[in-house]
Amino acid sequence: MNHLQNSFQHLVDIMLELRQKCPWDKKQTIESLRYLTLEETYELSDAIIMNDMSGFKEELGDLMLHIIFYSILAEEKNQFNLNDVLQAQTKKLIHRHPHIYSDVKVSDVKDVKKNWELLKLKEKEKKSILSGVPKSLPAMLKTYRILEKVRGVGFDFTNNEKSFDKIVEEIHELKEELLNNDIKKIESELGDLIFSIIGFAQKIGVNSIDALEKTNAKFIARFQKMEEQIILSNKSITNYSIDELDILWNKAKIKK
Repeated sequence: MNHLQNSFQHLVDIMLELRQKCPWDKKQTIESLRYLTLEETYELSDAIIMNDMSGFKEELGDLMLHIIFYSILAEEKNQFNLNDVLQAQTKKLIHRHPHIYSDVKVSDVKDVKKNWELLKLKEKEKKSILSGVPKSLPAMLKTYRILEKVRGVGFDFTNNEKSFDKIVEEIHELKEELLNNDIKKIESELGDLIFSIIGFAQKIGVNSIDALEKTNAKFIARFQKMEEQIILSNKSITNYSIDELDILWNKAKIKK
């Protein structure tokens, strides 16, 4: 434990020194760091998806550095310090795990999630469980978190079949609006369909965000294989008909 404490303190000391001596670090504010933190978070996500453990370790370090940096900036303005951050998180974890640190009984993960959301609601004196969902989350991730939170307190389809039936219902409603050619209603029904698909995936234990990201990677790999074949032909992709491109695409699908 002492080794861990020494390593952490060494990192904090370096960040304090950089804040005092490095021209770039001296200029930073919480606002200027915000976008860099988002970038680091996505880089961490990439490393996880690619199962790149070396990159994973590096990106964890980058995010840890950002947390230290933010805390230093806050301390400079006498708002809070790094120790306050650590103590507050420790207190929160203990409070939200009464089944570990108190006498509350739980039977499964569902009970844990339900207690977590109810305790969180009470702590922050908010009227809605969904008030904690960040407005700036990407839309698909926001849907995932919304559904996860309401499911945590029991607002859910009773079984997988009913959840899937909701997808079918939304497809029929979308098809109807396509026939009516009402773009606003088409947009609304398309949103409902995507929402229901994310919900169904979550219901059966599939993370739709990860699933889509893997499909993105698969599509990119296949499309690039197709482009390689086009380059070998000394032609441009625009010289190919859609039928010819479809043939190349099918070849790329089966090529290892």
